[in-house]
Amino acid sequence: MLENIEIQTSSGNVFADLGLPNSDEMLAKAELARKISQAISAHGLTQMEAAELLGIDQPKVSALIRGKLTGFSLERMFRFLNAFGSDVEITVKPKSSHNARIIVKEL
Repeated sequence: MLENIEIQTSSGNVFADLGLPNSDEMLAKAELARKISQAISAHGLTQMEAAELLGIDQPKVSALIRGKLTGFSLERMFRFLNAFGSDVEITVKPKSSHNARIIVKEL
């Protein structure tokens, strides 16, 4: 027997789709955490070595890698990327759609 399954198109932000508050910030933090995790891997660092480089303890590196982002501000995450030699650029421009949004992208 076939049943009807409702499909909803994503907004591009899973946190907004779930109706969570501060969804743009949550998405930006998740993207930054992914980039930090990639930098740790690309440099071949252990969590202990990454912790030393970032000036935090190993459990915080573990939390960051696992997406437990409470306690990590966007500014702090920017500094982590700087520690890996990445520039972080913030661009402000007129919104391109009905809703203004925050986007993290890699060049």
